[in-house]
Amino acid sequence: MRRLRAHLFVVGFLAAPVALYVVFVISPYLQTFQIALTDWRGVSANPNFIGLENFTALFSDEVFWQAVRHHGVLLVALPLLTICIALAFAFLLNLGGGQRGGSMRGVWGSNFYRVVFFFPQVLAVAVVGVLFQAVYRPDDSGVINGLLIRAGMEPVGWLTEPNIAFWAIIAVMVWQAVGFYVVLFSAGMAAIPKDVFEAAALDGAGRFRLFFNVTLPLLWDTLQVGWVYLGIAAFDGFALVQVLSVDRGGPDNSTTVLPLEIWKTAFSYSEFGYASAMGVALFFLTLTFAALTLRVSRRDRIEL
Repeated sequence: MRRLRAHLFVVGFLAAPVALYVVFVISPYLQTFQIALTDWRGVSANPNFIGLENFTALFSDEVFWQAVRHHGVLLVALPLLTICIALAFAFLLNLGGGQRGGSMRGVWGSNFYRVVFFFPQVLAVAVVGVLFQAVYRPDDSGVINGLLIRAGMEPVGWLTEPNIAFWAIIAVMVWQAVGFYVVLFSAGMAAIPKDVFEAAALDGAGRFRLFFNVTLPLLWDTLQVGWVYLGIAAFDGFALVQVLSVDRGGPDNSTTVLPLEIWKTAFSYSEFGYASAMGVALFFLTLTFAALTLRVSRRDRIEL
């Protein structure tokens, strides 16, 4: 009887959140899979079933594959740049000051720098986009080009040159993401016993060896989580590309990403069936990445 009451107590707490999750997450996914098999244009109450025609059309859609290639670049650049920068900052803020007063400490002013690094994380993505529109303006009113012109150099079309625009947007993504991962890695370093670092310092380990031979191996689980999060974020990018890019994914689709193409296909061209097929493809790309990353990066945990 007591066990039954315990089960009823747990079910009572889980019923509402599970119901909400099923209604607002699982159900839309299932509806997307269903709509992807139709030619629905958002008007008819009875869309025509066309089977896998939408998915077949994706294979010959150059814009779709261009967006997929951009996600491939993001999958490498965004996690790699963000994690490297965040790790360096987190190490400096927690251990970069060396051994002082018998314990390892960060550089001077580390508490202030934590606030500065985390500040971009509290800004809305649209605000970040508008902010960097001012930074990337192609004339002397832009922050970067204004400095270049004053230095006697030609202005650069950061968002209008096809070869530069996508990397300029990636730089904004990295700038916004670094603060969160500085905090994440700092928390991971704080969980490592200080005795480990102090013993390594007493054995003569410099900052280079302390970082690569001690910190990184003990921080592996946190790095794995960060890589998965950033990889999933690499399959997004909708808001920044929408705000910063020329003509929503331009110039010449040089900055487009799948979420933006899904939005344009559905709400600009009213091809909801085809947009749903893109959404299904994006779903499986994200799921495959997360599964492969967790599988490849699995390793024995170091116990302290």
